[in-house]
Amino acid sequence: MGMYRDHIVPRIVNVACGMKQNEPLRERVCAGLSGRVVELGFGSGLNVPFYPAGITSVSAVEPADLGWKLAAGRLAGARVPVERAGLDGQRLPFPADSFDTALSTWTMCTIPDIDAALAELRRVLVPGGSLHFVEHGLAPEPGVQRWQHRLDPLQQRIAGGCHLNRDIAAIIRSSGFEIRDLEVVRGKGPAFIDTQSIGVATTP
Repeated sequence: MGMYRDHIVPRIVNVACGMKQNEPLRERVCAGLSGRVVELGFGSGLNVPFYPAGITSVSAVEPADLGWKLAAGRLAGARVPVERAGLDGQRLPFPADSFDTALSTWTMCTIPDIDAALAELRRVLVPGGSLHFVEHGLAPEPGVQRWQHRLDPLQQRIAGGCHLNRDIAAIIRSSGFEIRDLEVVRGKGPAFIDTQSIGVATTP
């Protein structure tokens, strides 16, 4: 399982999350980033081309060494300084109030203790700082939800711990963030995997 997780899953994520259909969502979620940014689940750097000019630095949290290696080409063309500055979103190695904004794209589905990770983001964001997110998760339709619950154990095994049935908005709210903007959109794929929540949440 270690070899599959370390050497296969990052390649699957690079391909699946790198599809053209995801680019409009990446552009939207990155548009309002500014100042010092912490990116949770940097992966292979698929957001790098969409970083806006208002960013001064990006601290990338990414546990997979292969993901970081796959990002090399995108990092070479980055318009802002990016450093790999953490391996675990549940334990961020930064002082409190270190960042102006945070970014999470298709990451909250996989972090084992998502509540701990969001508590850490609240800690390292300045008061009034914002979390920009796009995540797949629990669909609004009960029929689709039933399939998500059934397929979730299989999804976790083949996709490195990814959950199909996390209620992203509810999880973010319960962690103490206030959701300022939220839209639930349906992609071109099956509803059980392609129900996306995109929005911005702020700290108190």
